Amino acid sequence: MTSLSLTVRDSSTMLRRNLLHARRYPSLTLNLLLTPIMLLLLFVYIFGDVMSAGIGGADRSAYIAYLVPGLLLMTIGSTTIGTAVSVSNDMTEGIIARFRTMAIHRGSVIIGHVIGSVLQSVVSVVLVGAVGVAIGFRSTDATALEWLAAFGLLVLFALALTWIAVGMGMVSPNAEAASNNAMPLIFLPLISSAFVPVDAMPGWFQPIAEYQPFTPAIETLRGLLLGSEIGNNGWLAVAWCLGLAVLGYFWSKAVFNRDSK
Repeated sequence: MTSLSLTVRDSSTMLRRNLLHARRYPSLTLNLLLTPIMLLLLFVYIFGDVMSAGIGGADRSAYIAYLVPGLLLMTIGSTTIGTAVSVSNDMTEGIIARFRTMAIHRGSVIIGHVIGSVLQSVVSVVLVGAVGVAIGFRSTDATALEWLAAFGLLVLFALALTWIAVGMGMVSPNAEAASNNAMPLIFLPLISSAFVPVDAMPGWFQPIAEYQPFTPAIETLRGLLLGSEIGNNGWLAVAWCLGLAVLGYFWSKAVFNRDSK
């Protein structure tokens, strides 16, 4: 077998392993998935009328449309925390050392985690999106190409955050530390444009919300689904995704190779 075919075979095996773990122990994934769903319901039904008035909407439907794109990206950040925990468990419980003694591709363990996490993120986004549709979210003006671009952005964003989560899991001494280290992936959307426009924030706080990966991605997703202005946010979102993915990849690779010595 060629090196590529071996890599594909072993990565597929590790992917099945991670998906089986997610199916057998669904509590972590469900707990992380509940966070964006609860925030969606809370902000729509408790604060929806007030927030809609703040952004110039006639009723809470305007705020539902504003909120859902941000919550979809927050869902990705929440889901990847489970990846950090899973990777940390593998690194600290000795299974990685055993894999290294076997005739398998060295990077297949990491690749399996990454692909499995991206798939789980996509499923989680679909579920949160279904809840959004059920409570009134509509995207009637988006074309098929815009829907495809929105899906591509979500997958690219999931890939970028997953690589960062893998790196966090590798440097964490235990699962609890991995969960804590990955908390910024949930915290950053809270200080982005997910819930309120950046212009409505205090002047000193606006750069914090604007110059981070979630805000341009959220604004790009809103533009694709709702027809709002995208501006430079599209290129910024792609640049953030590629930069984080490359950073996470080389970080994870360096830690993995260092620990094997």
